Amino acid sequence: MLHGQRTAIGAAILGVALAATGASAQTVAEFYHGKTINLIIGTSAGNDYDYRGRLLARYLGKHLPGEPVIVPRNMPGGGGVQAANWIANIAPRDGTVVHMIMANMMASQAMGLPGVEFDTRKFQWIGNTSSTPNVVNSWYTSKVKTFEDVKTRELVVGAPMGTAGALYPVLLNQLAGAKFKVVTGYPGGNEASLAMERGEVDGRGSNSWAAWKSTKPEWVRDHKLNILVQVGLKRAADLPDVPLMQDLVHNDADRKLMEFISAETEVARSLVTTPGVPPDRVEALRRAFDATMKDPDFLAEAAKSQMDISPATGEECQKIADGIVNTPPEIAARARAILEAPAK
Repeated sequence: MLHGQRTAIGAAILGVALAATGASAQTVAEFYHGKTINLIIGTSAGNDYDYRGRLLARYLGKHLPGEPVIVPRNMPGGGGVQAANWIANIAPRDGTVVHMIMANMMASQAMGLPGVEFDTRKFQWIGNTSSTPNVVNSWYTSKVKTFEDVKTRELVVGAPMGTAGALYPVLLNQLAGAKFKVVTGYPGGNEASLAMERGEVDGRGSNSWAAWKSTKPEWVRDHKLNILVQVGLKRAADLPDVPLMQDLVHNDADRKLMEFISAETEVARSLVTTPGVPPDRVEALRRAFDATMKDPDFLAEAAKSQMDISPATGEECQKIADGIVNTPPEIAARARAILEAPAK
């Protein structure tokens, strides 16, 4: 090799090394300065996921080094699967994308449902804003007022395809003797609520109890919602007499299945980022989230909207979410078999 060629190759190698050193030496503040973070919301507009995502977008950036602008973007489809797949496989892996993940993604992965092309264990969990239970409800005009009523009278409930609202009623039919009929096809929860209000369906297969209180406080105040069942690991303090799903079954196998499905409410309104984000940026996102949850202006705006804020850290969320995905395969397989069984 000629001396000139050796010199040129050596210079090229040195240049690559210096560039790599410079990139690794870039601080979080330097990276985020002047950047835009896209906050992906896996639902249509006008529901609790959307409201929380947009509220976070207004405050999270000011607690991040470099104070990037955060822009909320809706990406509905497949009950949240489309957005989760995009986060896992297409989104930049540099900390410029975060996602309000739908609560049922971990159970969907554990059950191996069609369309799932993500692994939530590889997502980096930033934090959770609320752990209040989900609820199944009827509309006030319905003759079904309690869960005991739906064991003797059919109740038509609306739910977006592939969401918890389509899953809970089926499980309750199969394991607790309920007579729910599920109507899907709604792009989001807001559309399912409108259908209920118009009398097209008689209830909703699922919504967060916190979401009802924040998005439709007048319905809660005026008793337009009959809360039939709670879905969670513990009852809401203001719903002490409404049963949990696991209270409605009669053997350990069924209770374990209901607890597997219910555990997701512990991370019901969480923010994640993509796999592969550098650890220092993940740490910055997590600590910015924690600071946002204590921000007086954020809390005041949440309170004005009657939005429940009961936060958990990203580290806590990661453990809970991973535990759901790592549920014993026989429990997840049984849940899927019930979900896919022909309606009776």
